[in-house]
Amino acid sequence: MIHTIPPVYDENSRILILGSFPSVRSREAEFFYAHPQNRFYRVLAALFEEEVPESTELRRAFLIRRRIAVWDVIRSCEIVGSSDASIRCIEVNDIRPILEKANIERIFVNGKTAEKLYNRHIEPAIGIGALALPSTSPANAAWSMERLIEAWRIILD
Repeated sequence: MIHTIPPVYDENSRILILGSFPSVRSREAEFFYAHPQNRFYRVLAALFEEEVPESTELRRAFLIRRRIAVWDVIRSCEIVGSSDASIRCIEVNDIRPILEKANIERIFVNGKTAEKLYNRHIEPAIGIGALALPSTSPANAAWSMERLIEAWRIILD
């Protein structure tokens, strides 16, 4: 499976958030975190004290307005459904074009799979570490919305 969703960023982006690989719903919608139970946009909206963006257009505008770039660590892989645990035969994205165009100040990874793959493949290539945040995926049910918001608050620093 090849990742076909282009990264969201512009020259004003300051934060880069990398997931692992788009879910089935995100691949169908052709945009990041499209599963209705994924808490990504609800967490960000709470942090910035805004309404939750519900459409792809509103989500893209929200990310750009808040200077947040979004993409994924994995460019292509074998995956069963949306399960990170099933991911095999990984090829990673080259994030250097984002770093060259935008003045990215901090890189965050959304979840353990993104963290592991970033640390193994991307950090050695670019020499920039990333801070891991708890996954906003519905599969990470152990984390309540309140705990996620508190953990993700670090992106505001």
